[in-house]
Amino acid sequence: MRRSTAILAVLLALNMICPAQAIGTNASCAILMDAESGRVLYAQNVHQPRLIASITKLMTALVAAEQAEDMDEVVTVKGEWLGSEGSSIYLTAGEEISLRGLMYGLLLQSGNDAAMAIACHIAGSEADFVALMNQKAAELGMKDSSFANPSGLNHEDHFSTAYDMALLAQACLENETVAQICATRSITVGTRTFVNHNKLLYRFEGCVGMKTGFTEKAGRTLVSAATRDGQTLICVTLNDGDDWNDHMKLLDYGFQTYPRQVLCGQGDAIGPVVVEGSLLPAVTAVTAKEIGYPLASGETLTMDVGAVGPVQAPFEAGLPLGQVIWKMDGEVVAKTDLVAQSGAGLDVREPLTLWQQLKTRLGMGASFPVLS
Repeated sequence: MRRSTAILAVLLALNMICPAQAIGTNASCAILMDAESGRVLYAQNVHQPRLIASITKLMTALVAAEQAEDMDEVVTVKGEWLGSEGSSIYLTAGEEISLRGLMYGLLLQSGNDAAMAIACHIAGSEADFVALMNQKAAELGMKDSSFANPSGLNHEDHFSTAYDMALLAQACLENETVAQICATRSITVGTRTFVNHNKLLYRFEGCVGMKTGFTEKAGRTLVSAATRDGQTLICVTLNDGDDWNDHMKLLDYGFQTYPRQVLCGQGDAIGPVVVEGSLLPAVTAVTAKEIGYPLASGETLTMDVGAVGPVQAPFEAGLPLGQVIWKMDGEVVAKTDLVAQSGAGLDVREPLTLWQQLKTRLGMGASFPVLS
């Protein structure tokens, strides 16, 4: 009995250390990531390159949103942009539609013709737009990705990984335009009504998008995101025949097992920093923003504070004073800047004191000389 109890205790301890091992998926590759911190909460072949189908369109949308000067500008569809195989919103040559309308057709209806129209309108040609896609991928740290077209059609030079697509999803959530369109269930643009193909928007509490995909070679691909209690999680599966259920299972698991813990609020006082050259002897260092981090039961973080001091007046509120860093097992997992809670002016008494000392040495009277 004693031996069994000991073994049970060890198994429970291991489960607390590696809770992700308790679940699985039907996918070839899968990842669950905390959007705020980037912490990976579940991993399955996350760096294995695969065909990704129409979840490619998240990159198309992000590049377009960042490159466009006006999302409501009118796009005149050219005949040479048409003819893409696969899903379509049935654009016609000479038709006028807003760039925003094309984006809805891209992300809700998954139109390959919308993808081509966006690419050619933004960059002048598909090839030039693809170059922008790969440039953006490099900026985001998508090291195992390559893009060959804006729609996700199968191509030997078109692939990504679950991890890289989670990085892309993070960036899309931070882009207000892309995030808003991904979360839209349906919308009418002119004579067209677009209905989002993402069933999780209807089935899963807090779902905020993001994109579905399918080709016979790639299988079913899906990127989803959901928000609960101030925490947003990202889930990606590649080649998953049961993706709706797998995403709901993974997202529920993440919210239940790794709830967001507030490490500090914006403006939390950390301590005083000495000020020189001012009547104010010290200024309070406060945290620049709220920081949260997902923690499983029993997990702990250590906090290190590095403050610069003393600081020389004058300065205004918000002056950088250092950083607060949180670590798990010696690895930095979160950080925020420390800033001055208030400003500090010069000590105007100092030059008067020096003048008084000079007058005393010269035997001058109490009155100051008037210079003209």
